[in-house]
Amino acid sequence: DTPALASYQNFFASSQSTKTTTTMAVQGLELLKMVVSCGLLIFSLIVVHALIIDEQTNLSENVHPALAAVALWGALIWLSMVEGSQASMVGLPPVDPELYKESHPIAYKICQRGHKGDNLDRYLMGRQFMVLALVFVINMSGAPIADADVLNLPTPLANCFLKSGLAMILFTCMIGQLNTQVNASHCMLDYLNDHFATFTVWVAMGIEASGLLHASYLIQMIVSKLAGKPVESNEPPRDAFGNLCYWGKILFSVAFLVFAFTVTLSALFDGKTTMWEGVPSAVAVIFFFGLMSVVGMLEGMQIAFFAVAKITEEERNANRWAGMTCDLLFGNGGRGLPGFMIGRQLCVVSCFFVIARVTTVDIEDDESNVLGVGDGAQKFFETGLLGALITTIVASIAWQLVAGAFPLQFLGNPITYALLRICLFLEATGICSGAWVLADIHKSIAGFQKDEVYIGTAEERAALGRGDKSGADGAGHVTGFVPAGQENPLYKEKYNPSSYSEQRAMTLTKIAKMRAEIKETEDGDHKESLETHLKLEIEHLKTINTQQEEHEAHEQERLGTGKEYDTEQDEA
Repeated sequence: DTPALASYQNFFASSQSTKTTTTMAVQGLELLKMVVSCGLLIFSLIVVHALIIDEQTNLSENVHPALAAVALWGALIWLSMVEGSQASMVGLPPVDPELYKESHPIAYKICQRGHKGDNLDRYLMGRQFMVLALVFVINMSGAPIADADVLNLPTPLANCFLKSGLAMILFTCMIGQLNTQVNASHCMLDYLNDHFATFTVWVAMGIEASGLLHASYLIQMIVSKLAGKPVESNEPPRDAFGNLCYWGKILFSVAFLVFAFTVTLSALFDGKTTMWEGVPSAVAVIFFFGLMSVVGMLEGMQIAFFAVAKITEEERNANRWAGMTCDLLFGNGGRGLPGFMIGRQLCVVSCFFVIARVTTVDIEDDESNVLGVGDGAQKFFETGLLGALITTIVASIAWQLVAGAFPLQFLGNPITYALLRICLFLEATGICSGAWVLADIHKSIAGFQKDEVYIGTAEERAALGRGDKSGADGAGHVTGFVPAGQENPLYKEKYNPSSYSEQRAMTLTKIAKMRAEIKETEDGDHKESLETHLKLEIEHLKTINTQQEEHEAHEQERLGTGKEYDTEQDEA
């Protein structure tokens, strides 16, 4: 029937036109966000370095601008490796290391050691302190001193970028954290296959071995008792000497934590920190504990959200607040979870910088030392490491342990819902979209490849008899990683139609080669293996098409067009 055929052709052409228009709108909006974000980043870089040159940061004023610049970039580069290596260390345990032993020998050696026994938890604990310590160093090196004035900025602009700390927050978040996490979450093997990563992992485990953070294990035991769940360990029970060392470290850590609180609170009450002038001492103390609670909630939410992602919807929706939170997280194709992770990163970094300012000890020339200590001890107090220790244990690890044991209670909290809303709003502004540009540049320069290039997909590994192992989480653990075989939702790649085309082209090439090899091979077992792989590649091709359709629909809904795709009619 010619009229019916013409009708179908017109409908198909109209549908394709709508898709093209929507795709262009999405790309235009994302491009605008990236341009604005990159502009803010460049401006922040100029402001921060102008402050250092004019000796208007703590380190440049008290020591030398050159040292401040070196310390700033050294800490920032190291922070990027700390954040990136975390994604690799947490994501690779399910994968059989023999699959990448030859292609990535350094990553193989790191994982052999880092994933042995309970070493992953030890690494993550030490790594948490490293993040705080490096942020404190960045703050000392680049954050403006009181009444800083640079580049003759108008008062509103100076208040926005200097006094609020926005310049340092954008600078640190985009360069030192998000861009490396984006690459490392998809290119775990390439990112970890580096001696710098080896050094970073060993330092993190060395910090944990020092006993400085062992107070966290005492919290771990308390949380496990409250949850009625034993702490699961991958190591044999400790002997008498091992128990003596273990409990000795816990006592040392608790004593040092109490000492850190004593010094910090004494300095706050005496007005001897870098807290903004004019803030009453009592308000400063309340502000300090309030900020730590916000950081703790954000750290715990990350663990809780991953935990509840694996249970049924009925179990998740325990009360009204839990239901509202789940609607934001898992509705709209699950876009809420990656959006939360990006917004959360921005919130946490902002809080870290404010905590660094609140807790870093600083005295005037005519003032006495805190608690009457000697000048050497006073200089140590001024490094800000005591504040970093407090924040690591009390505002980070403790909350993660609690959230791992009681995820549903975290989910049903109205504060959780409010913070989730804030994080999603920050992500929606696109203020950190420049991180995607930096990630693309870094990936091109370093030559990173996705892990599937080296070890195949989870399905392909399973077909070869080397399926992924399940991860460990729950009471007593701070990993919170995604089970094997699921896509890591922390940092999903930005929507890019050409990326789906490239994936399709690669998959079709594989399918063509497999079919040709199946025709030529005479080995029955090899032919059967190839046919299994061929089926998986065909299923993968269908998945790519489905993902693109869903992604396009989600982007269209996010833009508020209200138009739904009719996949069946489009295919017709």
